[in-house]
Amino acid sequence: METRKVVIVGSGPAGYTAALYASRANLNPLVIEGHEPGGQLTTTTDVDNFPGFPEGIMGPELMANMKKQTQRFGTEYLQTHVTAVDLSKRPFKLTCENGTELMAESLIISTGASAKYLGLPNEKELIGKGVSACATCDGFFYRDQIVHIVGGGDTAMEEATFLTKFAKKVYVVHRRDSLRASKPMQERAFNNEKIEFVWDSAVTEIIADQTGVTSIKVENLKTGEVTERPTNGLFMGIGHSPNTGFLNGQIDLDDHGFIITKGAHPDTNVEGVFACGDVQDSYYRQAISAAGSGCQAAIRAERFLEEN
Repeated sequence: METRKVVIVGSGPAGYTAALYASRANLNPLVIEGHEPGGQLTTTTDVDNFPGFPEGIMGPELMANMKKQTQRFGTEYLQTHVTAVDLSKRPFKLTCENGTELMAESLIISTGASAKYLGLPNEKELIGKGVSACATCDGFFYRDQIVHIVGGGDTAMEEATFLTKFAKKVYVVHRRDSLRASKPMQERAFNNEKIEFVWDSAVTEIIADQTGVTSIKVENLKTGEVTERPTNGLFMGIGHSPNTGFLNGQIDLDDHGFIITKGAHPDTNVEGVFACGDVQDSYYRQAISAAGSGCQAAIRAERFLEEN
């Protein structure tokens, strides 16, 4: 069975940046890309907040560029998905969906977090065309427009408040008649005159034309009444699920399933295992912060291998 110095599980800005640093340090990293090579950014159209691109860049192009840059320094890629790991001893053992088994002297986890969606029929095709799960990424495109956001927790209130910087009106659609969000978050939303609440309601249909989303159908869960509401954008504020199932409880996670790292470092509770990007960051969740943490993970892996 092949043993690698560094295996990076997951891609995206964190995994690709970790690969760039590890390959330049002559660690010959292997990246196991997962089901969504390039991560969440491959579903984003315009990226205007990644430094160095004054005209902006398309998400898929940015990811393709990052990958190409790592390959220049010898990073290798496996197009498969890790199904199980054994972290009880070093080198660590990884089992992949395609049957490949590998050993790794150090492991960098950058499997990201997947935004939760409603599961409506045309929802996924409309991502980037009026449907979004990231207000900080896409809010700018809704200047002086009407948007709706689904959710009732801190994520939804934070995103709704952020959207008021651009949109002329933000409607929050929530299944109940009270919020789960923390008191300060609730107060901030209630005191914002641009935010209005649509209580006891669920989005049942997204209506779009060739330009993107035009309206949504909303059902009142108490009366059963369905109304069509014009909107330019529909945001998901129902949280993210970190992709940590394959770890099978061998690494410490927080209450929401994100990997716990040590203070300012990417170290996990297992020596030689590092985590970067959204899988350990429920707060910032930006391409640039993910890339920064990928750099840190690679540097820590390099130092760890030197010491051991």
